[in-house]
Formats: sequence, structure tokens, C-alpha cells
Amino acid sequence: MIDVTELNKRFGPRHAVRDVSFSVNRGDVLGFLGPNGAGKTTTMRMITGFLPPSSGRIRIQGKSIAEDALHARRAIGYLPENAPSYGEMRVRDFLRFIAEMRGFFGRERNRRTDEVMERCFLTHVQLQTIETLSKGYRQRVGLAQALIHEPDILIMDEPTDGLDPNQKHVVRNMITEMGKDKAIILSTHVLEEVEAICSRVIIIAGGTVIADDTTAGLKQRSPYHNAVTVDLESEVKGAAETLQTIKPVDRIEKLSETSFRAYPQDGQTILAAVLDLTHSRKWPVRSIRAEEGRLDEVFRHLTATQAEEERAA
Repeated sequence: MIDVTELNKRFGPRHAVRDVSFSVNRGDVLGFLGPNGAGKTTTMRMITGFLPPSSGRIRIQGKSIAEDALHARRAIGYLPENAPSYGEMRVRDFLRFIAEMRGFFGRERNRRTDEVMERCFLTHVQLQTIETLSKGYRQRVGLAQALIHEPDILIMDEPTDGLDPNQKHVVRNMITEMGKDKAIILSTHVLEEVEAICSRVIIIAGGTVIADDTTAGLKQRSPYHNAVTVDLESEVKGAAETLQTIKPVDRIEKLSETSFRAYPQDGQTILAAVLDLTHSRKWPVRSIRAEEGRLDEVFRHLTATQAEEERAA
């Protein structure tokens, strides 16, 4: 659905995007992560045809965007950050206008407008002018205009920005459902959102892709992956030293007098061994839990490492 090869963008002396390559297939929900100024929005603008690349190739459904930009624009629904609209227009009139710009008129225009308002929970505010809406509702209007032509590809820059927790839940469910038969790219700073809806993650820093993996794969890079935390009802003498005797255990972190975290060697699974030990020693266990890994810790490590390499260069 989307194929990006060696994409570059320069703004004068600043090299904002550097040799970025990736592809997105139907059914993928790709999370685009990175610190501010990393090149996420610039990359998304080039994919949508909003910005021309300095070099590189973008193909949308097999067709070069440079050779057939109209095909790309028809195939893509784009929700930019702070989605632009006409504040003086009523919600319904604005969406009908967008439908006409997409080539739909009469009954088909009205059908698509009504359906997308219902889908984005805008029906009850359809007669309000956009400037009177809250930021969350304006964001929904932006999402509705991206969906009105039922595109095969959705590109969304911070789609839940400004939404309250209930609205975020609704939009995340919508993205998950749409991701079954579309190719979706979304940028976000909310790692919880990435874990909830993304099947794959690209981390970009300094204009360069530094990771391209599933959320599970990224969590496996965390030192917390398969770490086991043991909470005891009461203090057990020598508990840390005893946990350290488990062969796959690399080290023990003492969290309190009655709480310990065991880190495995090379991400090995140690939960069963910890359970066996605490049971055989009859320790007064309150809880034992294993971790998948922490996406935020992996993100910080990768982006910090990239920043250090850039400073050294």
C-alpha cells in the first residue's frame, strides 16, 4: 500500500529526513514515534504529497507519487496536526463541501456526510459552526473529513490530541477496527496509545529510522523484559541472595525490605524458577509478577543513544 525508499528532505542546510525507507501493508497500523523535531511530520507530509522530497521514492498502491499525485491523493485520507477547517462553516456544511471536493454530489454526498458524522459522533453538533466546537470535537471533524471518501490509506498526525479519555477510547477503537482492511500510519507521543492500537512501530530520531519492529519486539529490547518482581508479606532473611542463586538470573534489585526484582540473563524466562523457589522455601508471598518490558524505557534509550551519536559526529 505504501512503499518509501531512501527518502530525504532538506530545508536549506538542515537535513530533516535522512534516507528513510519502510513499507506499510493493508492491515498494518504503524505507529510513528520520535522526539520533537525528529522528522515524523515532514515524512508524513511527503507521503501525502503535501511536501516534495529532496530525493527518494514514494509509491502509493504501486504508483509513484511523483508521476501520479492524483492517484495518491484519492487513495489517502490525511489528518494533519491541528487539522485546518473553515471555522465559520457548520459541521455538516463543511463535510458536504469536502465530499464535493472529493467528487461526490447529491444523494451520494449526503449519504457519505451522514455516515461519517455518525461514525465520528458528530451528528448532534452538525448544525454548530466549527469555531464554536471544543478542540476535541474539531479533531473529530478533522478525522471525519479524512474518512469521507473511504480511503484505503489513512495518515494521521496526533489523532487523539486534545481528546478527553472517553473520546480517546472511541477514536482508538475506530482506528483498530479500520486497521483490519486499511493501511494506517499515525504519529503520537502517547506510548500507551501505541501499545493499544499499533501492530508495528517505527522510531525516528534526527531524521533517521532507528527502529522498525512490533511493540512486542521492542519490549524485548528492554532490560525489564521477563524481569520478575517478588513482593513478600514479611521480611525473609537472605531473600535477595537466595534469588540470585537461580541460574538464569543476572542480578537482583532490592526495592524494599520485602520486595525484590530479579533480572534475567539475555531476556530468558525465569518466572517458573522463581515460583518454584518461593514455593519450596515456603516464603510468605504477597504477589509475583513478570514484565513484558517497557516501551518508554526502550524509546528513551534508543533516542538518547541517537542524540549522543549526533553530538559526537
